[in-house]
Amino acid sequence: MPVWDDLVGQERVAAQLDAAARDADALVTAHATGAPPPEASKMTHAWLFTGPPGAGRATAARAFAAALQCVSPDRALGGSPGCGFCDGCHTSLVGTHADVEIVRTDLLSIGVKETRELVRRAQLSPAVGRWQVIVLEDADRLTEGAGNVLLKAVEEPAPRTVWLLCAPSLEDVLPTIRSRCRHLTLRTPAVEAVADMLVRRDGIEPAVAAEAARATQGHIDRARRLATDPRARARRAAVLKLPLRVDDVGGCLKAAQELIDTAAEDTKQLAEEVDAKETEELKAALGGQSGGRMPRGTAGAMKELEDRQKRRRTRTQRDSLDLALTDLTGFYRDVLALQLGSRVALANTDAQDTLERLARAASPEATLRRIEAIAACRDALDRNVAPLLAVEAMTMALRAG
Repeated sequence: MPVWDDLVGQERVAAQLDAAARDADALVTAHATGAPPPEASKMTHAWLFTGPPGAGRATAARAFAAALQCVSPDRALGGSPGCGFCDGCHTSLVGTHADVEIVRTDLLSIGVKETRELVRRAQLSPAVGRWQVIVLEDADRLTEGAGNVLLKAVEEPAPRTVWLLCAPSLEDVLPTIRSRCRHLTLRTPAVEAVADMLVRRDGIEPAVAAEAARATQGHIDRARRLATDPRARARRAAVLKLPLRVDDVGGCLKAAQELIDTAAEDTKQLAEEVDAKETEELKAALGGQSGGRMPRGTAGAMKELEDRQKRRRTRTQRDSLDLALTDLTGFYRDVLALQLGSRVALANTDAQDTLERLARAASPEATLRRIEAIAACRDALDRNVAPLLAVEAMTMALRAG
């Protein structure tokens, strides 16, 4: 299966990347044989993938990385790089290729220290592959200082190094960096395409796949999680009941607290699964014994791990809240569509009765104000406003709207 098959609903982007991978293969072959390089190559040293959440930015970057490392013999016969089966493709896709560095963060930002290490690696020649590829899945989380460190590497790249940056939009990346990258925009895949992918690759029942794809409006990762995780379905169902529980101040405050508590519980579950394993692994690496005291000089490393885990818990809670707010926004969008008589397909058909009830009880202007209140809550969370205060303000606005 070619690596491009993983790009759901991104035929135009896949075609562009396939053409670039062909030219990249020709460049490496020319260098190895001493032949003249191809003219007007579609390959370049830095790429920026943007698009809405769930569109598959990181998937596109990984597929391109695999195509760049493809060693299939079919290439010599005119075949396209990116077979999906050879050692270069397979190891690139699973993250074990020696010359493909995949960088993602579960923290709120990527700092200067981590970026300097990436830049150092980018200066190396490929060890076993055809290119040195750096995939930065969260380029929008680079601090300003980290962005300036990266700029130097993008401006003066090593001959066989390729940077693949992913971000939600152009505005999320420093202008000086994005001006030096070739830009590819991914779109939200069609609901039908996502449902087909869930059936074909994950073996999900067609009806379940269709409902999950429709509920998440084409967000691939969320659709897969909703279709396979009963807890995710239960949390979404609870969120969609919130609009009926904000009739008075007490209901607003209670609903807000429950949203915060649910996000905290999600965070706690993840922390219990991941933190303990990380801590034990670090203790073993530092020479500590189970249940015993740690060797001298290791307190700093343990403290650094604890700080990282604390920052990750903050990020996880924010992500959980953001997911709930996304579901709420989709709910009120459906209400507005009913009020305006729009023919757009509803995302939350499983809550049709509630949607129709709220559509009759309020005006389109009131629904728009509620959508704006949810957006304001998200902005407040981005500004590090205390989560409970931000959510309480939102639920009160949902009542007053």
